[in-house]
This record gives sequence, C-alpha cells and structure tokens, in this order.
Amino acid sequence: MVATSLLVTLTVAAAASLFMAWAIGAGSSGSTPFAPAVGANAISVMRAGFFVGLLGLAGAVLQGANVTETVGGGLVLFPDGGGLSAIAAIVALVTAAVLVAIGIFTGYPIATAFTVTGAVVGVGLAIGGQPATAKYVEIVSLWVAVPFVGGGIAYATAYLLRHESVAEPVLVPVLGGLVAALLANVRFVLLAPGSAQASVAEAVATAAGTPALPTIVGVTLLAALLGGGLLAYDMRADPAAGQRHFLLVLGGLVAFSAGGSQVGLALGPLLPLLDSGPAAVIPLTGILLFGGLGLLVGSWTGAPRMIKALSQDYSSLGPRRSIAALIPSFLIAQSAVFFGIPVSFNEIIVSAIVGSGAAAGGGEVSRSKMGKTVLAWLGSLVLAFALSYGVFFAIDSLV
Repeated sequence: MVATSLLVTLTVAAAASLFMAWAIGAGSSGSTPFAPAVGANAISVMRAGFFVGLLGLAGAVLQGANVTETVGGGLVLFPDGGGLSAIAAIVALVTAAVLVAIGIFTGYPIATAFTVTGAVVGVGLAIGGQPATAKYVEIVSLWVAVPFVGGGIAYATAYLLRHESVAEPVLVPVLGGLVAALLANVRFVLLAPGSAQASVAEAVATAAGTPALPTIVGVTLLAALLGGGLLAYDMRADPAAGQRHFLLVLGGLVAFSAGGSQVGLALGPLLPLLDSGPAAVIPLTGILLFGGLGLLVGSWTGAPRMIKALSQDYSSLGPRRSIAALIPSFLIAQSAVFFGIPVSFNEIIVSAIVGSGAAAGGGEVSRSKMGKTVLAWLGSLVLAFALSYGVFFAIDSLV
C-alpha cells in the first residue's frame, strides 16, 4: 500500500515536471534563442522551432546539472538537509507551469525563472524551510544586472557594426573569434569523468598532461583564430551570407545554452523526490534526458507563437542587430549555467533586443509592450510565491 502510494505520488510529480518542461520549451527556451534570427529573416519560424528543440535537448543533457541542483536544494534551507515534499513539488511545478502557459497563450513572455523561483520559495517556506539569503543575493544580482550588461553589450556591438569607420568584414570575424574562444571554455559533462564537467580547453590540458593555464590559454587562442578565420573566409565570398551563417550559429549556441539552464527549472523541484527510495537508482543524466524531451516537445508544439511575438512585436531586426543581441545572450546564459543560477531567457533576449535597438535610434521598439512585459515579469514572481504558499497551506490544512 505504501509503495503504491509512493508510486502514484511520484507519477503525479513527474507529470507536473513534464508539464513544466513543455511550458518552458514552448515559452522561454523554445522561443527566445532564434527570435532575432527569425526577425532578420535568416530562418523561418517553423524551422527555428524544430532546431531549437533538438539543441535544447542536447543542452539539457550536457549542461543541465548545475541549475537543476540549485533549484532542487539551494533555494530553501531545511534543518534536516532534506528538500521539498512530493505535494510541495507538485504545487510548485503546477503553479509555475500554469502561469507560464498563460503567458504563452496571451502572447506575453513570462519570465520562467522568476515564476519557478517564486513558486519553489513559496512552498519551501510554507513547509517550514528557511530562506537561503546568500543564494537570493546571487540570483537577484544577476537578474538586475542582465538588462544593463546584456543591453549594454548589445548596444555597443550594434553601434560598432553600424559605424562607418568600422570595417564590417573585419569586425564580424573578430566577434566570431570571441564567441569561439568562449565556446572553448564552456563546460560539458562528456568531457570529464562521472558527473563532473570540463571544457574543451581543460580536457586538452588533461589529456596532454601539460600545465593547465598555458594549455587553456593556447587552446582558447587557437579556437579564436580558427573561428574568426572561417568566418572571415565566409564573409569574403559573400558578406551577407556570412552574416546569416554567423547569426544561425549564434542562435544555435543560445538554444543549446537555454536547454542547459531552463531544464533545471522543470526538474529542480522533483530532484529531492528522486534522491531517496526506488527512484534513487535513476542517474542524473537520465533525469536530465527526461526534462530535455519535455523541452523538445514544447519547442516543437508551442514555440512558434512566441518566436513570432518576440521577432515581430518587439522590434524589426536586421542581421547586425540580431548578432548584437545574441552575443551577450550567449555570454550571460553560459555564465548563469556555470554558477548554477536560474535565469530568464526572456529577460536576457528582450534586454539585448532593446539594447541593439537603442543603437539604431530605438524608434522601432514598442515601449508599451516592454512596459507590460516588465510588469508581467515582476508580477509572475510575486504571484507564483503567493499562490504556491497559499495553495500548499490550504492543502496541508485540509489533509
């Protein structure tokens, strides 16, 4: 009887997690990475949704552990070292998923990280947990910095790309080299034993048995030269095609990063339930694959609507502004994955779009739309916290 009850509870919690993964795939992780590329007419809406699903699945499996562990056990502290109960996890996941789904169907990009964080903290405090103040400071610091850092880098990049004194065939390959250098230092689980992670540069240093720092620097420089050189060759043959190819690569990298970050928002509340009992035999990679498949289905079934909203409603983007928007998006996303901080891709990409638009005069950015979006972000955090706390308290009182 106890085993059956446990199985039913775990099944319901897994279904709620899968629903959340679908909502995230249809919303932030599925729509934002390729929205600038669609706005620049570099790829169609449907094709973008297809590729972002596959890349998000890969990112979830290869990079999803850090954020998953933070959401699962770092947002609320418990004296016994435990985590959310099954009922609390279900309440948090369903509350957050419903709010995100409402945003999808109304056309406003709800900040998923805000919603999930609010819901998890709400139920965590409702069951007697203590606030993880130090972690909250880290999270809020990143959330506040995103519009300034992302928008600032996007503005500077778009300004340089538009400036007459800057040679575009030179600047674009330089940007490509910087992205390649960053990619060489991105960590993946397949490059290290067990559940550890390592970058390509670190893996080369380990395999060669050479001093770590000089080898990492050397591999990073080699990656920059290779990436920049290939893009320079492509631009020499056809500058417009070279820009489009670079834009699509950036969209793919951001989509991959989105999977690595956003899957933790769906799986994190479920993690404490899988650390004990029969489910404890499931490896973390298998859990991440489960969440990644949810993102994949969401991207394929629901992302096109939000891709259209971001690419057309917020701004009419050209290749230059799209490149300027995606570079800081990739940088911020990978920083968040590295530190295990849940971050909203809607906030990242919209801030970058606004920053790149400001370099073009800002006339094409809908201020009304932006104002409503910011209110939706803040409202989702407060509403998710209040609803999850209240719903759990009501359920607990009845039971």
